[in-house]
Amino acid sequence: MANPAPVTLVVGDEEFLADRAVAAVVSAVREADPQAEIHDLAGGKMEPGELVQLASPSLFGDRSVVVVRSAQDLPKDVITEVVKYAAHPSEDTVLVLAHPGGVKGKALVDGVKKAGAEVVTVAKPTKPGERLDFIKAEVRREGRTISPAAAQALLEAVGSDLRELAAACSQLAFDTAGKTIDEAAVARYYRGRAEVSGFTIADLAIEGKLGEALEQLRWALATGVAPVLIVSALAGGLRSLAKVGGAPRNLRGGQLASFVGMPPWKIDRVKRQLGGWGPEGISAAMQAVATADEQVKGGGTDPGYAMEKAVHVIVASRTGR
Repeated sequence: MANPAPVTLVVGDEEFLADRAVAAVVSAVREADPQAEIHDLAGGKMEPGELVQLASPSLFGDRSVVVVRSAQDLPKDVITEVVKYAAHPSEDTVLVLAHPGGVKGKALVDGVKKAGAEVVTVAKPTKPGERLDFIKAEVRREGRTISPAAAQALLEAVGSDLRELAAACSQLAFDTAGKTIDEAAVARYYRGRAEVSGFTIADLAIEGKLGEALEQLRWALATGVAPVLIVSALAGGLRSLAKVGGAPRNLRGGQLASFVGMPPWKIDRVKRQLGGWGPEGISAAMQAVATADEQVKGGGTDPGYAMEKAVHVIVASRTGR
């Protein structure tokens, strides 16, 4: 954004992307004029006449940026002033309005759009594929690439929060060598995270790999992973088996994903795991996990033993051993 517009409207409820869009405008102004003054305001606290005062020409000719966050909270009389200002903005001031979208404050959005403001729309990724695209784009920003498997592993490890994903991509790019970040690099860096450990143990147990599951379980407990998180992962893995296994056979692709409430990539993994399972085995395994859950939440004296027992039952409940 080499030459930001006099008025920019950032619309969208993804806070991280909105903050980044606002920061891009501020950085562009600062790059052209390092002495530019920045006014960062909350919409709900702005008073009538404040924008006009801040946008008044400086005696020294310095540029300024007025950032209004949560613009949906602007009082009605201030909205009127902002819309009027947007039609005839100051040459020395860049105004940035951040609005989450929606009905509240719609008069502001419609008004500044009609006045000719530049509009930047930030859409929240809602599908796994969109979040994977975000990861790939973040890694490219760092001058690197990431393999599809590594991107998937990172999404599973970190979760869907874009701010955390962006930080993870930046950290991986800084800490790893080579042009492409691979799955092994993600596993090394995020080993010990609760999500990774719990899901890894669940997958190993569900796939009948008793020795590896117990090894990972003991390692996770030794490194301080909360037992309740591991039990939750075990329960989640078994519920996924039950959902996919119990879905109508004629459902495919998006219909199946919608029916079971899972992304396609997860359904594919669960289908591979289902080969060794039947309804009775899933039921027995879920009962064992329910017992372990009760014990790790205060019903027993040895959470580690309770979870090891649950893992043993899960593996033994498979019918395709």
